[in-house]
Amino acid sequence: MNKNADAILLVEDNPDDAELTKLALSRHGLEGRVTHVSDGMQALDYLFRRNQFANRPGSHPVLVLLDLKMPLLDGIGVLKEIKSSDQLHNIPVVVLTSSTEPSDLLRAYDAGTNAYIAKPTEFSQFLSAMKHVCEFWVNINQTAPPMATAGVRNTGFGELL
Repeated sequence: MNKNADAILLVEDNPDDAELTKLALSRHGLEGRVTHVSDGMQALDYLFRRNQFANRPGSHPVLVLLDLKMPLLDGIGVLKEIKSSDQLHNIPVVVLTSSTEPSDLLRAYDAGTNAYIAKPTEFSQFLSAMKHVCEFWVNINQTAPPMATAGVRNTGFGELL
């Protein structure tokens, strides 16, 4: 995997929060690698290469940063779709939201999030949080390779070539 070319998908409906997140990520060497969509349906269209994203170039994102409270389809719905998909379930998803409600944390982890970050309200703390996100999820974490489907047969005993 070429971590210098792989995208980060930012799913955020608030334009100010999206710009702040992109700015923070660019300060950590990720300029031009962030794709922003503003609702859950656009996120799934991007990931599944549907509608306006049917011909998008590149591989799956190396990371999804996902807000919870969005129009059309909320973050929990997006997360459930990602984690139930054979082709997407290995993509790390970090919930990045303003909610600190215990019920939101439980729902996100039950749906399969890899991490949950409550957005700090101070800019310096937000920059620090994004630095840690970049260091771990983009630079340190080893993502699973894409699934090879050609020549693989799934049986009750596992996959056979």
